[in-house]
Amino acid sequence: MKPTLIAAAELDRLETWQKYSSHMCGGCMSSCCTLPVEVKIKDLIRIGIVDEFERGEPAKNIAKRLQKEGIVERYNQKSEIFTLQRMSNNDCLYLDRKTRLCTIYEKRPDTCRNHPKIGPRPGYCAYKPKPQERQAPSRNLERF
Repeated sequence: MKPTLIAAAELDRLETWQKYSSHMCGGCMSSCCTLPVEVKIKDLIRIGIVDEFERGEPAKNIAKRLQKEGIVERYNQKSEIFTLQRMSNNDCLYLDRKTRLCTIYEKRPDTCRNHPKIGPRPGYCAYKPKPQERQAPSRNLERF
């Protein structure tokens, strides 16, 4: 059976996103980890960025501290949602550049846990296949 080729999605064009299937993740470049990650205070506590005792502190003050530390990009006071800072290439701060795996997977935010059930296009993902490794041609070394 031939493998099915799936075209790479474009993050800004939701119509290019693929219907999600769990087998896709292992062969993907983790493009979902380049989307903005919105988190709540409980996520920040789980990740270990905020201590439990800080929960009573005004979220605005926590946001200011985390912005100075380069962890939070912005904070929406009305919704109490923090947006995590991303690297210059839009990768999540917690995405390993080489393996393309989450370095805090067990503690990841609810937004990541629930993707792609929720997100810009529920049930779909911005699948980008990992580049295939080139193999050297095999040579027959048998003697005649």
